[in-house]
Amino acid sequence: MEGVAHRARFAALTTAITRRLPFGLSEVVAPSLVGYLLINLCTFFVDLGLLGLFHGTFRWPIPAAVTLSYGTASLISYVLNRILNFRSHDDVGRQFPLYVAVSASNYLIFVLGLTDLLSSVGVYYELSRVIAACCEAVYLYTMLRFVVFRGSPGAMGAREQVTAATEPAVTEPEAGSEAGSESAAQEPPPTQTEPARPR
Repeated sequence: MEGVAHRARFAALTTAITRRLPFGLSEVVAPSLVGYLLINLCTFFVDLGLLGLFHGTFRWPIPAAVTLSYGTASLISYVLNRILNFRSHDDVGRQFPLYVAVSASNYLIFVLGLTDLLSSVGVYYELSRVIAACCEAVYLYTMLRFVVFRGSPGAMGAREQVTAATEPAVTEPEAGSEAGSESAAQEPPPTQTEPARPR
């Protein structure tokens, strides 16, 4: 029950933020995008902190430091996005290999490839990681929504997600009160009888 409450509160938060976006963005931005940005902003700082620890303090090579920091942040991101943001109940055995494939392709293209390329041409390694993160954010969200977590409540469109999160629950009338109202409606009003005339 506590996990359900956490999911409901997170969905309410992202929906409230989405509805207050200016310039008509609330019509096109899905709450899951807001949730993705909130979650992955936190995991990005985890990634950046671990990168600074592994490379800046331990003096590990860039590829090793980036690999371990990215892997740790990716695992945290998967768990939080699955539970809080997309609220998926699909089988982890089917879903997680897809996420691993998406993360591996993202890692090779943006995290390791672009970060290492920018560092090799003289860009400071933390700044190169920030540039790579901007590129991977678009790629990862698209793959999470339409491939990994497709069909989940958080993968719906912007209007559908807002409507589902804000639609009031319809309560059914109780059977006893409904039967009572029907019987009251069908029962004819009492008629007055004229007093008997004396003969």
